[in-house]
Amino acid sequence: MENNPNSLAAKLRATPHFDFGSELTALEKQHGSGLRLLEAVIDGKLVSKDIACRLYADCLGIAYVDPFASLITEEAVATIPLEIAKKIRVIGLYLIDGVLTAAFAEPEDAAAVKRLSLIVQVPVSPVFALPRDIEDAIIIQYSNEKNLEENLNELSGSTVFDNPDLADSESLVKILDDIIYYAIRERATDIHIEPQETQCRVRFRIDGLLREVLTYSRKLHRSFVARIKILSNLNIAETRFPQDGRFSMPIGTATANFRVSTIPAHFGEKAVVRILAMSGRKSMITLDKMMMSQSILTPFRRLIQNPNGIIFVTGPTGSGKTTTLYSALHEINKPDTNISTIEDPIEIQLAGITQTQVNSHIDLKFSTVLRSLLRQDPDAILIGEIRDLETAKIAAEAALTGHIVFATLHTNNAAQAIVRLIEIGVEPYMVAPSVIGVLAQRLAARICENCKEPYYPPREVLQKYFQDDGLVDVPFYRGRGCGACRGTGYKGRIAFHELVLITEEIRALISNRASVQEITTAAAKVGFKPMRYDGLKKVLLGLTTIDEIEANTSFEWAT
Repeated sequence: MENNPNSLAAKLRATPHFDFGSELTALEKQHGSGLRLLEAVIDGKLVSKDIACRLYADCLGIAYVDPFASLITEEAVATIPLEIAKKIRVIGLYLIDGVLTAAFAEPEDAAAVKRLSLIVQVPVSPVFALPRDIEDAIIIQYSNEKNLEENLNELSGSTVFDNPDLADSESLVKILDDIIYYAIRERATDIHIEPQETQCRVRFRIDGLLREVLTYSRKLHRSFVARIKILSNLNIAETRFPQDGRFSMPIGTATANFRVSTIPAHFGEKAVVRILAMSGRKSMITLDKMMMSQSILTPFRRLIQNPNGIIFVTGPTGSGKTTTLYSALHEINKPDTNISTIEDPIEIQLAGITQTQVNSHIDLKFSTVLRSLLRQDPDAILIGEIRDLETAKIAAEAALTGHIVFATLHTNNAAQAIVRLIEIGVEPYMVAPSVIGVLAQRLAARICENCKEPYYPPREVLQKYFQDDGLVDVPFYRGRGCGACRGTGYKGRIAFHELVLITEEIRALISNRASVQEITTAAAKVGFKPMRYDGLKKVLLGLTTIDEIEANTSFEWAT
């Protein structure tokens, strides 16, 4: 097979810009020319997984699909029984026009494809995916509340879990893994594990809304929390003080990252697990695809093309600040631009950009890395979060010495970011010339497209939010609730924004330590509109609801 021009090894050698030397030959001798060679090439990091898999799929004359980066519908998953999926190593992706597209570990096995077609009673279109990706996709996609409840009830009947020293028991490890897999399947951002007076509960935050998923016996709770602490390298004996940690777990060929917080409460410790991006999985969203209003997008685009100055993106935790900053970096990422980032953690790996992760264990702080980055001849710098005076001062100095700096701050609105810098100790004479713009944003739950329906709100609702009587006959939208959105009426998120552009008048106000209100008034002279205004525009476009705007923005007249 070594001389076959259609073999994986031959295709790899023909790939431009790669010189594998003798390493590929050694792997070929050891693993042959098929799937085992592909996995060895990926494990050895000779090329990226996507390139290697596409070349292998080309050898088979079939398409390659990553099940973690592809649309997977519940309808397609339900078509294939779990036992069959595990046995054949296949997962259903989607059903279109009566044809099931399914990812196989061995799509060249025509007999297996034909057998599956007979079982599901529809034609099957096979595509290729890595075996380990399929195996983990099966675990995630077939997880459900019913199985979790059955497993928890079974555990509750046992007495061995009263002792937290047994938190690494195989059964307990499995049930916690199942909860995490189910949370990933449901697109949850946080898992809340909470002790109550008579029982404990697990809640997921999905699309910004908390939803109770299951309850379990109080006798399992100590072991549950202890297991989470073991994963996060926390002290399982310490229950009187809050603790914070992190852990990772492999999912397919990627790694899922989690941040953990435990806190003592009246009925025991509460644990919250924040689900961070899977490394290599989270996809880049460009500014064009963020559904940013043109009145915000156009000036923001002009802003990020500046050669120097600080641009802040503000908002609460989980409001999509980092995603917006990544999109801005993607826009300015050119071969002649040196871009560096300081992050905690690195959420998306960006080609052509130098990314550094802070590490509190070795005292590698934002300020430490930032000081060194300035000696690396940067053009643009992203600072994941400005948390202290030292980092803020260095960022301002960098902006004043010819660098464009992107950073995040936790403030409720755009104008507050400027006042916050002065409050943490940066002198107004440094803030005024260095900051060039502040974008504030929130995320609201998006109306489920599957059960979206129009309705006409009562006049008093319109009068509360709009001063225009002409809206009486304009339909608003809401989600009725269906299987796709778990009956909530919402699926996905939509962002809304406000943008303060720093004018000479605002610079003068900053120098005089002006209030948030004074800065906001000056910004309005050059087109500033409050966040609620942008949110209400998206209500009229049928993207979200009045209830979501009410929950995520403070009241201001939108006219």
